[in-house]
Amino acid sequence: MAIQIAIVGLGRVGGRFLELLLDSDTPGMEISAVSEQGDTDGRKLAQARGIPVESVEEILARGDQVDVVYDLTGQAEVRQRLREGMQRGGNCHTVVAPEVMAHLTWSLLTHEAPPDVHANMGY
Repeated sequence: MAIQIAIVGLGRVGGRFLELLLDSDTPGMEISAVSEQGDTDGRKLAQARGIPVESVEEILARGDQVDVVYDLTGQAEVRQRLREGMQRGGNCHTVVAPEVMAHLTWSLLTHEAPPDVHANMGY
């Protein structure tokens, strides 16, 4: 069974992160959904690869069908929406991975540091 991943925020960092995950061919991992409001290259890549582009609320509605949500928006209010939405839905399964975890994953896949475009938002 594959680890189901959602990515919220497909700007410069999130779009490149999506590309890295797709190119990695890492077994046991599937990008099940993404969320991006803008017309970014990352959104276009997701659409071209047949990955559903959904709202944050639609991703939350997937409940425990998503194992990890990478929050790459750099916006504290989005992280709060994710946490509160999971709590309201009783989702104790899904992990919200902040940018620091995406940076770790990025470094493991590429052996390079990702661009640092957002202020340190903490967890």
